[in-house]
Amino acid sequence: AGYGFNKSHAAAYAFISYQTGYLKANYPVEFFAATLSLDIANTDKLAVFYQDARRFGVKICPPDINRSMADFDVENGEVLYALGAIRNVGFEAMQSVVQVREDGGEFKDIFDFLERIDPKAVNKRAIENLAKAGAFDSIHPNRAQIVQSADILIAYAQSVAAERASSQVNLFGSSEASRPRLPKIANNSGPDSLDDELAAVGFYLSGHPLGSMLDVFKRRNVTLFAEAVALAAEGQEAFRMAGVVRRRQERASAQSGEKFAFVTLSDPTGEYEVMFQPEALRRCREVLDPGKSIVVKVRCKGGREGEVRMFGDDASLMADTLKMDDIGLRLHVSA
Repeated sequence: AGYGFNKSHAAAYAFISYQTGYLKANYPVEFFAATLSLDIANTDKLAVFYQDARRFGVKICPPDINRSMADFDVENGEVLYALGAIRNVGFEAMQSVVQVREDGGEFKDIFDFLERIDPKAVNKRAIENLAKAGAFDSIHPNRAQIVQSADILIAYAQSVAAERASSQVNLFGSSEASRPRLPKIANNSGPDSLDDELAAVGFYLSGHPLGSMLDVFKRRNVTLFAEAVALAAEGQEAFRMAGVVRRRQERASAQSGEKFAFVTLSDPTGEYEVMFQPEALRRCREVLDPGKSIVVKVRCKGGREGEVRMFGDDASLMADTLKMDDIGLRLHVSA
């Protein structure tokens, strides 16, 4: 097509491709840990690699303040999610946290953590996002309490750091006696917790908002993404699918000027993109806002190298489409 590589250049790329394929096939856990670390600041790429790792059977454990490193790491055949990959925490700040842990041992609780870290490096937003991502779950399971008490917690960390800098201690020889009493706050659960995790990590890591709907999907003939890809490879074209809208990107056609959209959806098996052409977009736009759970009628077409392209013909809110699921008629016939 008017562009190509000379033989030496092509051979070099082929060798790199062979090395990459060999490592992925024979050392998948280490391969994905290294790949994720290379793009640690790019949440969109991390989401793609995470889905690829899942399809490859590699488990990625949620971040843990007492296990995770600043980078992605490997432990017991699993990838440990990097503290430095959490949004708005700062990679260097997480390196300092890991160093404190390695020097003084695991953090016993949230106050032990605050008493040992540098509050100039680990600020209020970092504490909030570490909690939302679940990094404190092993030492303080109530994520909501940490998030809503972040001002109190960072103030305590700053007071301890000031004491440490002036070499002052209280009557008990430490700052433990002045530990603040946190307000009683119910922990988030279900969708609220996952929404917080999404905000902090950039994608769903420990669960999915639609995870509890799997039985309903099965009864209502809703096909999950992973299954749809497999069936499309066998020739099936039409599917009824579901997902949480992650992104909607609208563009204008160069010929007609009409708008079409690429909508990224997420279900418990992965993320996928559906194209809505102008007519379908006009009909469905109001239900394609990010965060909404929808059911989509999809047509699949094969692309290059086995790629499956998805086109949306219709979409509706999941609550409206599946609300009839619980309505039924039972007939009891006596003998």
